[in-house]
Amino acid sequence: MEEKKRERYVQFVKQCKTMMISTIDEHDEPFISYAPFVMDESHFYIFISRTAEHFQYIERNERVSVLLIADEAASINLFARERVRFTCKPTHIGNNGNDHIFAKFEHIHGKPMIRLLRSIDFSLFQLTPMEGRYVVGFGQAFDVNLNGERFTHVIVDKSEEGRLEGQ
Repeated sequence: MEEKKRERYVQFVKQCKTMMISTIDEHDEPFISYAPFVMDESHFYIFISRTAEHFQYIERNERVSVLLIADEAASINLFARERVRFTCKPTHIGNNGNDHIFAKFEHIHGKPMIRLLRSIDFSLFQLTPMEGRYVVGFGQAFDVNLNGERFTHVIVDKSEEGRLEGQ
């Protein structure tokens, strides 16, 4: 049963093409944005404009949170949408080299679009997941790493004693 959930998780991550990105702005306020991404080995890569607000927030924060979430239209229950959240370490790696990453962007997001973006002010970030949590339904949460090698069911103590201890 858990192996099927792991396989579902791996397929879910592979099918996602955009992520929500949570950062902290210059006033220490939360800021949410999104970006298309690609994966390579154990990293996410985003290609974003230097003029976008989130560029500077991602660049100066030591950690960002990202969320991949199932489409509302494809979700049976909106209270339990399939999703995975990662805390990531961002690294601005620029555009020199990394041809295999740009090839993935072209394959997934279209060669004409990526060539256009490479001709303007867009720049590449590597996001290294540190920890993740995958939720596939009520009572079905798993601590994960990006490739699914770590896949640990999260158990919550719902007894009266457990609730009192958590207060």
